[in-house]
Amino acid sequence: MQVSDSERNAEQEPAHYQVSAFLERRREQVAQRWADAALFRTVFTVSRDEAVEAGRSVAAALAAVAASGRTEDIRAPGFESVRDQLSRMAASRARTGIDPDGVAGEVAALRDPVTELLRAEFPDPYAPEAQDSVLALTVLMGTLRLVVMETLVSAGEEVIARQREQLLEVATPVIKLWDGIVAVPLIGTLDSARSQVVMESLLDAIVAERARYAILDITGVPTVDSLVAQHLMKTVAAARLMGAECVVSGIRPAIAQTIVHLGIDLGTVLTRASLADALAYALSRQGVEIAPLRSAGPVADTGVR
Repeated sequence: MQVSDSERNAEQEPAHYQVSAFLERRREQVAQRWADAALFRTVFTVSRDEAVEAGRSVAAALAAVAASGRTEDIRAPGFESVRDQLSRMAASRARTGIDPDGVAGEVAALRDPVTELLRAEFPDPYAPEAQDSVLALTVLMGTLRLVVMETLVSAGEEVIARQREQLLEVATPVIKLWDGIVAVPLIGTLDSARSQVVMESLLDAIVAERARYAILDITGVPTVDSLVAQHLMKTVAAARLMGAECVVSGIRPAIAQTIVHLGIDLGTVLTRASLADALAYALSRQGVEIAPLRSAGPVADTGVR
């Protein structure tokens, strides 16, 4: 019995090479079928051509990974060319309410159309060499699913980190109280990340407002330990370097006792009991006099009854 060239090549070449050559040869057909799959169809809604082009890119990347023989490696260089695209696709599906399992299922659904095309390459779709190629393709598609899930998780972590930064900025507003006077009313626990945001926001405000006085009000800070005190002193020192005098206000009796018991030296830090006292100090240093409101006198009797 004569052996055809394709069968002879199949016997000589490893299965992953056969898969790579198949994906290169049938890239257009693969892309056309993937364009109708849920993962592509629901992301590229404006034009089917965009879905087809995206399918071509993914097929080309898979061919490169298969050619390298690293079909089980999510870090294979071939995936880098489409990692950003896969991330955007997965994130787009997630924004529509599809959970990670749903996205993984949509990626898994890409395997059947390409497997059907691969089996058609062999005279006997269930011959051993065909089965080896299908197995190699199955492993490759499984790795693709892992890549998509990894990019989805990474994108989610980036979103969470960005939202956390935004919340920190919202939670630490810098308020202009008067010309040349800014204040940061701190509420809640101070940690290293938030303290860094406080310092950056305050220094930016000092420059923007040309402030000569900066007030750190800690009335809303529940506890002060050595780490919090260290952060406050660094912020005070940074403000001084920017040419502003920093005043810490709102030190409650319990916090004052804690600072004394911890042996924390705040001798170089100017303090005031309340935000109002700190503002009054800053205003007086700028030559602004504050006069109490005079109470209204008795209403004259007009004699009208």
